[in-house]
Amino acid sequence: MQKQSSAKAESAVAGLSGRLESIDLLRGLVMALMALDHTRGFFSEYGFNPRDVTEPALFLTRWITHFCAPTFILLTGLSAWLYGRGKSTSEVSWFLFTRGLWLILLEFTLIQFGWSFDPGLPASLGGGIIWVIGACMVLMAGLVYLPLAALAVFALALIGGHNLFDGVRAEDLGPMTPLWHILHQPGRIVLGGEFSAYVLYPIVPWIGVMAAGYVLGPVMQRPAEGRQRVLFGLGAAITIGFVLLRATNLYGDPAPWTVQETPLATVLSFVNCQKYPPSLLFLMMTLGPALMLLAAFKHVRGPIAEWLRTFGRVPFFFYVTHIYLIHALAVVTAFVLTGVLVLSRPEIGFGLPGVYVIWIVVLVLLYPLCRWFMDLREGRSGWWWRYL
Repeated sequence: MQKQSSAKAESAVAGLSGRLESIDLLRGLVMALMALDHTRGFFSEYGFNPRDVTEPALFLTRWITHFCAPTFILLTGLSAWLYGRGKSTSEVSWFLFTRGLWLILLEFTLIQFGWSFDPGLPASLGGGIIWVIGACMVLMAGLVYLPLAALAVFALALIGGHNLFDGVRAEDLGPMTPLWHILHQPGRIVLGGEFSAYVLYPIVPWIGVMAAGYVLGPVMQRPAEGRQRVLFGLGAAITIGFVLLRATNLYGDPAPWTVQETPLATVLSFVNCQKYPPSLLFLMMTLGPALMLLAAFKHVRGPIAEWLRTFGRVPFFFYVTHIYLIHALAVVTAFVLTGVLVLSRPEIGFGLPGVYVIWIVVLVLLYPLCRWFMDLREGRSGWWWRYL
């Protein structure tokens, strides 16, 4: 009876608001993990290599956060499809186009300041996760006019085939160098004079991931049990495919895995896939388990799940607020420890236990803020609330 009630409740949420609680829960989980990564960046010791397989604790603290960007961008595409139910294609396209431009603007203004706390005009802009989500939304504004089958082919081609172009180097392309940095290879683009932009997240293959999420949309219309079977089966197939393809060292990641001095280090080498840009194996390693979690989260309840759902219902508010909060805590902590006020990026040097403690503090502080904003936004009919 309880399961039937939960299923009816979720169906009602999906039907009335375009939301599924399992999506909010998964999105909230990866955002909480994202906060761990950024807490580590502000509070941990400088100079260590988070991909060093001989340091398992450091490696796994970084590795678990690899699930954030792929899952979030996949869910962005899925949410775009859910948003479009009952709307014309042109309405969906216009929303994606304008929301994408809005996110790009905020990446280079509000979010840039949150990372730096520098009120001056920055000499170098950072093209991070919000930039690429915005750029992909702008592109999706045109792609939504394609049939779903064509969009699926497009998504699979970019996700599966982009590593064929790893040998193309931006520095060899002359005047096309900036375009290649935007499309495929992370790097710095000179904007003129002393100004530049560093593109950490190129568009390819992220636009393929967002398109794949959009194509996944119709699956969410299936009855709950059928939806779970499809999601779990697809996720399991992708995960098994990752293991088999990675074992061959033939394709899918620029860096092959190697046998290490210990079995654990060898396993870590096996999952040590490239994120910038994300290789095919990186995406398979993260999206496969993410889809299985999306299937499993349908029946998850409890206070921790409710916290994570709250984070997942206000993703942009969470993102902006967590950057400012973590940065402010780092500034205050450094001042208390050293007596020196450093606004930009104070060096603190906490070990992993300290990083995890600060991360929990950050989540505890974020929850009432996110809950307040969620309650504030509910029932608001103004068009501009959809952009926050």
